[in-house]
Amino acid sequence: MRWMHAAGRGLLVVAVLLAGFGAQPGTAAPKGRGPMTLVTAGDLTDYLGPLLDDWNRDRPKERVTLVELPDSADETRAQMISELRSGSDRFDVLNIDVAWTSEFAAAGWISPLRRDSFPLDSFLAPVVDTATFDGRLYAVPYVTNAGLLYYRKDILEREGERPPRTWAELARQARTIAPRYGLDGYAGQFLPYEGLTVNATEAVHSAGGSILRDDGARVTVDSAAARSGLEFLAGGVRDGWISPQARSYKEEESRQAFQDGRLLFLRNWPYVYSVAGAAGSKVAGKFGAVPLPGPSGLGTSVLGGSNLAVSSHSRHPESAADLIAYLTSERVQRQVLTEGSLPPVRAALYEDPALVRAYPYLPTLRQSVLAAEPRPKSPRYDQVTLAVQAVVQDVMALRQSPQQAAARLSRELESISRRG
Repeated sequence: MRWMHAAGRGLLVVAVLLAGFGAQPGTAAPKGRGPMTLVTAGDLTDYLGPLLDDWNRDRPKERVTLVELPDSADETRAQMISELRSGSDRFDVLNIDVAWTSEFAAAGWISPLRRDSFPLDSFLAPVVDTATFDGRLYAVPYVTNAGLLYYRKDILEREGERPPRTWAELARQARTIAPRYGLDGYAGQFLPYEGLTVNATEAVHSAGGSILRDDGARVTVDSAAARSGLEFLAGGVRDGWISPQARSYKEEESRQAFQDGRLLFLRNWPYVYSVAGAAGSKVAGKFGAVPLPGPSGLGTSVLGGSNLAVSSHSRHPESAADLIAYLTSERVQRQVLTEGSLPPVRAALYEDPALVRAYPYLPTLRQSVLAAEPRPKSPRYDQVTLAVQAVVQDVMALRQSPQQAAARLSRELESISRRG
């Protein structure tokens, strides 16, 4: 989800950017082909412009204009939906959070795509599932993400310890080692927003549970496994190795706490590796990253990232599909990593020796992505995530037990499902 959260330096005025994009008199393009608009959250590293410049130079009759929306995922989603609901043809290709694919597809806002038009077998296998709904392909994976556990390598080595491989090891080290160095034990993204849904889903999935099944048709959260996942989070608060401050963290606040040397362990996305390792960071050269732990071994990360979809109102859907194929080609995906600092979806890039030397976390990230699972799929995802956030917030505030919370969340999700 980093493309959403770290994106955006402000809202570009959509009306200005889109002016003049109708077909010119006497130059009618072939049906389904012509100029387009790619809408996305803001591009923090300014890598997308040059990629589109290459496209525009080669295909002047199918020129692409980039529209950047605000850095808030909620605002970006709201503005996209406002346009789509109105029937506007302003947007052709949408760069959407992977969790929105089901919602947008069920609403009829994005068009199904032909599987044989894209080399899906070349992608990391789990990411393709985020682009499907009801057995059909509605988008193409563009950027992926999986959570990693960052740890203070210097401190664990001084203590003669290895990075934790289980929840019990994580809890013990966070509870006993961190205080000796004046550090907080562990943090994720625990403020009530999409990050809390991600962290809670990872805990539930790592314990072997689930929240929804069958594209949202079946509620499965009231189970022993799901309760165990919620207890992992509640126990961290109750026993003090998750600090009160951590319950106010989003991605950047938690990254800053780790980078400032205030945390022993951090769950966050791969972008932290390069930022925390840069000159001026207090932990540069002092940390490592491993896959998330689970109850008895490797845990399950939530798949983050974004998918590219074609608006059902696009005037030029054939050009739009070609643009998606271009942006997911191996050459461009390499630039997504090297110039955009975003994890690509092409599997071969994770085993490229030159890239691994430049980005040492790639093998760990590949392992995490291959073990990852999507967030709950639902046509009412906006309501599902709000329900998860509210319930898990009460769990981490110790206002409800995991048993009470799982039963409450099950009731709320059943109600959402019936309304759907």
